[in-house]
Amino acid sequence: MQEHKTPSSIEYKQKNLMTNILFGSRWLQLPLYLGLIVAQAVYVYFFGLELVHLVGKAAHLIEADIMLIVLGLIDVVMISNLLIMVIVGGYETFVSRLNLAGHPDEPDWLSHVNANLLKVKLATAIIGISSIHLLKTFINAENLSNKVLIAQTVIHMTFVFSAIAIAYIDKLMRVENKH
Repeated sequence: MQEHKTPSSIEYKQKNLMTNILFGSRWLQLPLYLGLIVAQAVYVYFFGLELVHLVGKAAHLIEADIMLIVLGLIDVVMISNLLIMVIVGGYETFVSRLNLAGHPDEPDWLSHVNANLLKVKLATAIIGISSIHLLKTFINAENLSNKVLIAQTVIHMTFVFSAIAIAYIDKLMRVENKH
């Protein structure tokens, strides 16, 4: 008859300690998310400066210049939205739950966020930001070379195809997990 071996108390404590260290290491991401909050504050400051510039010089600007400044403001807002997705979604997915269930301001997407959904949302946000940059480039096309126009278009299309690939892979993974 074989004896059933149970792990010793020391082995159990060592395994438990290692598990706690590994699982606890997720908190090392907290300073990264706090840094992104600071970066967002910088964008708010930049937005304010650009808005003051627009209002202060509005009477002396031509329509194309106004459009470029407004597109710059939209760009800042979209980057800020991207930062929020990364900060809130990343923290919720990789660090700790926010416990916002039932909060009236909880974003719809947060209740079902996971790493794959976050990637798809980030990819589509990057396409939006890239679209704004490309639009600014086309508005200012007479001052740019064809090489710059083509390069920015190719970069934008690369973002689009990458997002499609990420979404397709996410869809495949969801179908695979259902079986």
